[in-house]
Amino acid sequence: MARWQPDAPGRLAAAALDLFEERGYENTTVIEIAERAGLTKSTFFRYFPDKREVLFGGGTVAGLVVEGIASAPPTTGPLDAAADALDALGRTFFTADRREFSGRRQAVLDANPELREREALKRIDITAAMVEALTLRGAPSLTARAVAALAALAWEVAYDQWIEAGNSEGFGPLARRALADVLAAGAVR
Repeated sequence: MARWQPDAPGRLAAAALDLFEERGYENTTVIEIAERAGLTKSTFFRYFPDKREVLFGGGTVAGLVVEGIASAPPTTGPLDAAADALDALGRTFFTADRREFSGRRQAVLDANPELREREALKRIDITAAMVEALTLRGAPSLTARAVAALAALAWEVAYDQWIEAGNSEGFGPLARRALADVLAAGAVR
């Protein structure tokens, strides 16, 4: 693969996923990932601080969630703003062309405790970003925290359904349904 081809981060992520599946996460080096992608080690480090981060997309998802919340109409309540952000993720990030990659990625994460830990930390960061975005919209702190936690749980449920083999439903509708289910479960006494 020529070095001048576009989307170096995507190429690095695809190469890393292939190598992690073939050799295991622990047995794959940054140099091997870069070589598989047709890039250099320094190019790898231009985009990612370490090999764990190559499967986590930098701050892309958090940025999209914050943008989705911020772009909701001013009269939209906190819960609907969070739902709008999940819809936006489905339109811009969790698209049909990323479904197979995402399922494979999750299998690699599930097989490696270090990557599961990194995923948990990323989810905490994204939830905190949602709290901040909701607070900036004027939601009280407790409301922002509760809505962000509910939206994060709905996201996790929807993501698990979205990557299931044979599923063709979009992430946005799955997330909306999961959010409704989470809210209904919370109403049970």
